[in-house]
Amino acid sequence: MGTEHPLFRADLAAAHDHAFGFHADNCAPGVLALLEPVRARDGLVLEIGCGSGLLTRHLLDAGHRVIATDASPAMLAIARAKVPEAQDIRRLTLPGDPLPPADAIVGVGHPLSYLPGHTEVRTALTALVRALRPGGILAIDLCDLGWHAAKHGRPAQARLAGDWALITTFHTPAEDRSAFELTVFTRNPDGTWRRDDERHDLVLTDTARIPSWFADTGLEVTIGESFGSETLPAGLATVVARRGV
Repeated sequence: MGTEHPLFRADLAAAHDHAFGFHADNCAPGVLALLEPVRARDGLVLEIGCGSGLLTRHLLDAGHRVIATDASPAMLAIARAKVPEAQDIRRLTLPGDPLPPADAIVGVGHPLSYLPGHTEVRTALTALVRALRPGGILAIDLCDLGWHAAKHGRPAQARLAGDWALITTFHTPAEDRSAFELTVFTRNPDGTWRRDDERHDLVLTDTARIPSWFADTGLEVTIGESFGSETLPAGLATVVARRGV
């Protein structure tokens, strides 16, 4: 691994922390309800794609022990400041990095969809379920094939705050691919502005096929449209897997 991940550099990480907390807030009640048996036995939660610690905060406030991980050093720097009481906050890049055994594995914001291709997504998902201890629960979201229709032709979006602005342009190069082009403007201490550009390519997964991938493992795998009663963006699917005791 290099010293810096190409996605979510410092300026975008800071803007994302302010602009997209609503997704973690919306998902948290459903995720926490799924993880209640894990909390009751003081199990360990591994969070992938923790970003700046937005869902991590909900997990910790509910009484969970959490190892929070992400591939972006800039995101991890914010998380270390915001959720220092996590059991550990560490860099982890899927699908290759080893995973600690856990009683629950969670991830919102479709972290696996940022991987290079379908093989990597399946390899990473397999590694996650293998890391589940007996009685363990996996709860993540993924960009489904329906993401393409939801984003195709969508106009650019802009978000503005006092010290930053974020412009997002959507691309759908193929039925199983999507992309964001993100331009973030950040105010310097002297009042001038600096600009940084990132492109995020996403793999769209046929999530209906995922249960068949694990048919011989004894896992109970459910594909849904939400973790609980929240409404997720169109094309975002939930994957919940339970390992028997």
